[in-house]
Amino acid sequence: MSNQISLLNYSDPSLVQRFLKYVQVDTQSDPHSASSPSTEKQKDLSRMLVEELLEMGISDAHLDEYGYVYGTLKNNSEKQVPVICFCSHVDTSPDCPGAGVKPIIHYDYQGGDLVLPDDVAQVLRSAEHPDLAAQLGNDIITASGKTLLGADNKAGVAEIMSAVEYLVQHPEIKHGDIKILFTPDEEIGRGTANVDLKKLGADYAYTIDGETLGSMENETFSADGVEIVIKGVSTHPGFAKGKLENALKIAGEILAGLPKEGLSPETTSGMEGFIHPVGFSGIQEEATLEFIIRDFTVKGLEEKEDLLKNITGKVLESYPNSKAEVRVTEQYRNMKEILDQHPAVINNALEAIKRSGLDPKLQSIRGGTDGSRLSFMGLPCPNIFAGEHAFHSRLEWVSVQDMQKATEVIINLAGIWEEQGT
Repeated sequence: MSNQISLLNYSDPSLVQRFLKYVQVDTQSDPHSASSPSTEKQKDLSRMLVEELLEMGISDAHLDEYGYVYGTLKNNSEKQVPVICFCSHVDTSPDCPGAGVKPIIHYDYQGGDLVLPDDVAQVLRSAEHPDLAAQLGNDIITASGKTLLGADNKAGVAEIMSAVEYLVQHPEIKHGDIKILFTPDEEIGRGTANVDLKKLGADYAYTIDGETLGSMENETFSADGVEIVIKGVSTHPGFAKGKLENALKIAGEILAGLPKEGLSPETTSGMEGFIHPVGFSGIQEEATLEFIIRDFTVKGLEEKEDLLKNITGKVLESYPNSKAEVRVTEQYRNMKEILDQHPAVINNALEAIKRSGLDPKLQSIRGGTDGSRLSFMGLPCPNIFAGEHAFHSRLEWVSVQDMQKATEVIINLAGIWEEQGT
C-alpha cells in the first residue's frame, strides 16, 4: 500500500505562520566568534523549536550545549526500516542585516517587479530573478527591504516541523524512526562541528536547504582554504633604496597576477571552479592573503592551488630577500563521492518529488552544505529544495506554495522508506 499524499495537495496555514514567526527571531551567526554556537541568540529559536516538538509529542526533543536540536518521531511500522534524518540550520547569514525582520506576503503574484516598502531602492525584479516566472498566482514572501528574510534556512526548518506534525496527526502514514536535527552556524561553515552522530543514530539524512521547486542536489563543490603569508624586508622609508621589499606590495602583485578572464566567481558558472581572495591584512614587513578554492574534483582544486603557488613564486623573483609560505587547509569535499555508494538515498528522494506531482531536477551546488560534511562523517546526506531564493540578500524570497510542496516531499519520503522496509 502506497503512503503517498500527492492527491491531498498538502496545504496547512500553520506552515506559513510558523515560518513568519521563525524569521522574526534574530539568529545570525558570527564568523569572528570562537564560541559554539557562535551567537547565543541562535538558541532563542532552537528553544522555541524544542517546545513545539514536545507539544507535538516528540518526547526526546532537546537542545544541547552547542545549540543543536535533536528529536525522534518514533516508528509506527512493524517493518525494519532504515532510520532517516531531516536536517536544517537555524542560523542566518552574517552577510546582510538580520535583526528586525518584517516579513511581507505578496498574495496572488501576477508578475512584474516587487518594490520592498521600507527601502524602495530594493526591488525584486522579474528580469533579474527568472524563477519568479513560475510563481504566477502564488503567494510570495519577502522581507521589507532593510534585512534579509531568513528563508535560508528557516523555510527548511518550518517545512520539517510541519511535516513532523502532519505525520503525528496521520498515523495511517507508516514510517520508521525519523530523526530531527536543527544545527547552528551552518552559514559560517561550522554546522557540523559539534554534532553527535552517535546520539542522532540515523542511517541516512536529508538537508532541506535547496532552492528551486523540485530540485535536489547530490553534488557540491570540493573546497580548500589557502593562506599565503608573505615575509618582506622592512626598513625606514627614508633609507629604503635597494633594501625595502614591501610585503603589502608583494601581496598586491600576487592578486594582480590572478587570471582576469576566468577562475573567479564573477567569471564562472556551472561546473567551473574558481580562486577567490577573501582576506588581505598586514604591514610592510608581513602580509597575509586568504583565498577560498572551489572545484567539483580534488584534481581541480590541486590545479588551482598549483597556479596560485606559481603566481606567488613568479612575483617573488623580483623580491630576492622575501619569502612566502603557502598553507592549504581542507574544508570539505564533494558529497557525490559518498552518495554514489548509496543510490537508494537519491532514488527515494527523486520518487518522493515525483509523488508530490513535480518533475525532479538532480543538480549540483556551487557551494557546500551541512550535507557535504555529514556525508564524509558517515551519514550520507543529499540536499532537497526548500524553495528559498536570492539568499544572503535583502531581496531573499520564498513562495508559500513551494514551501507546501517541500513539506509534502518530506512526508512522502518518510513513507517511501517504510514501503521498502523488510
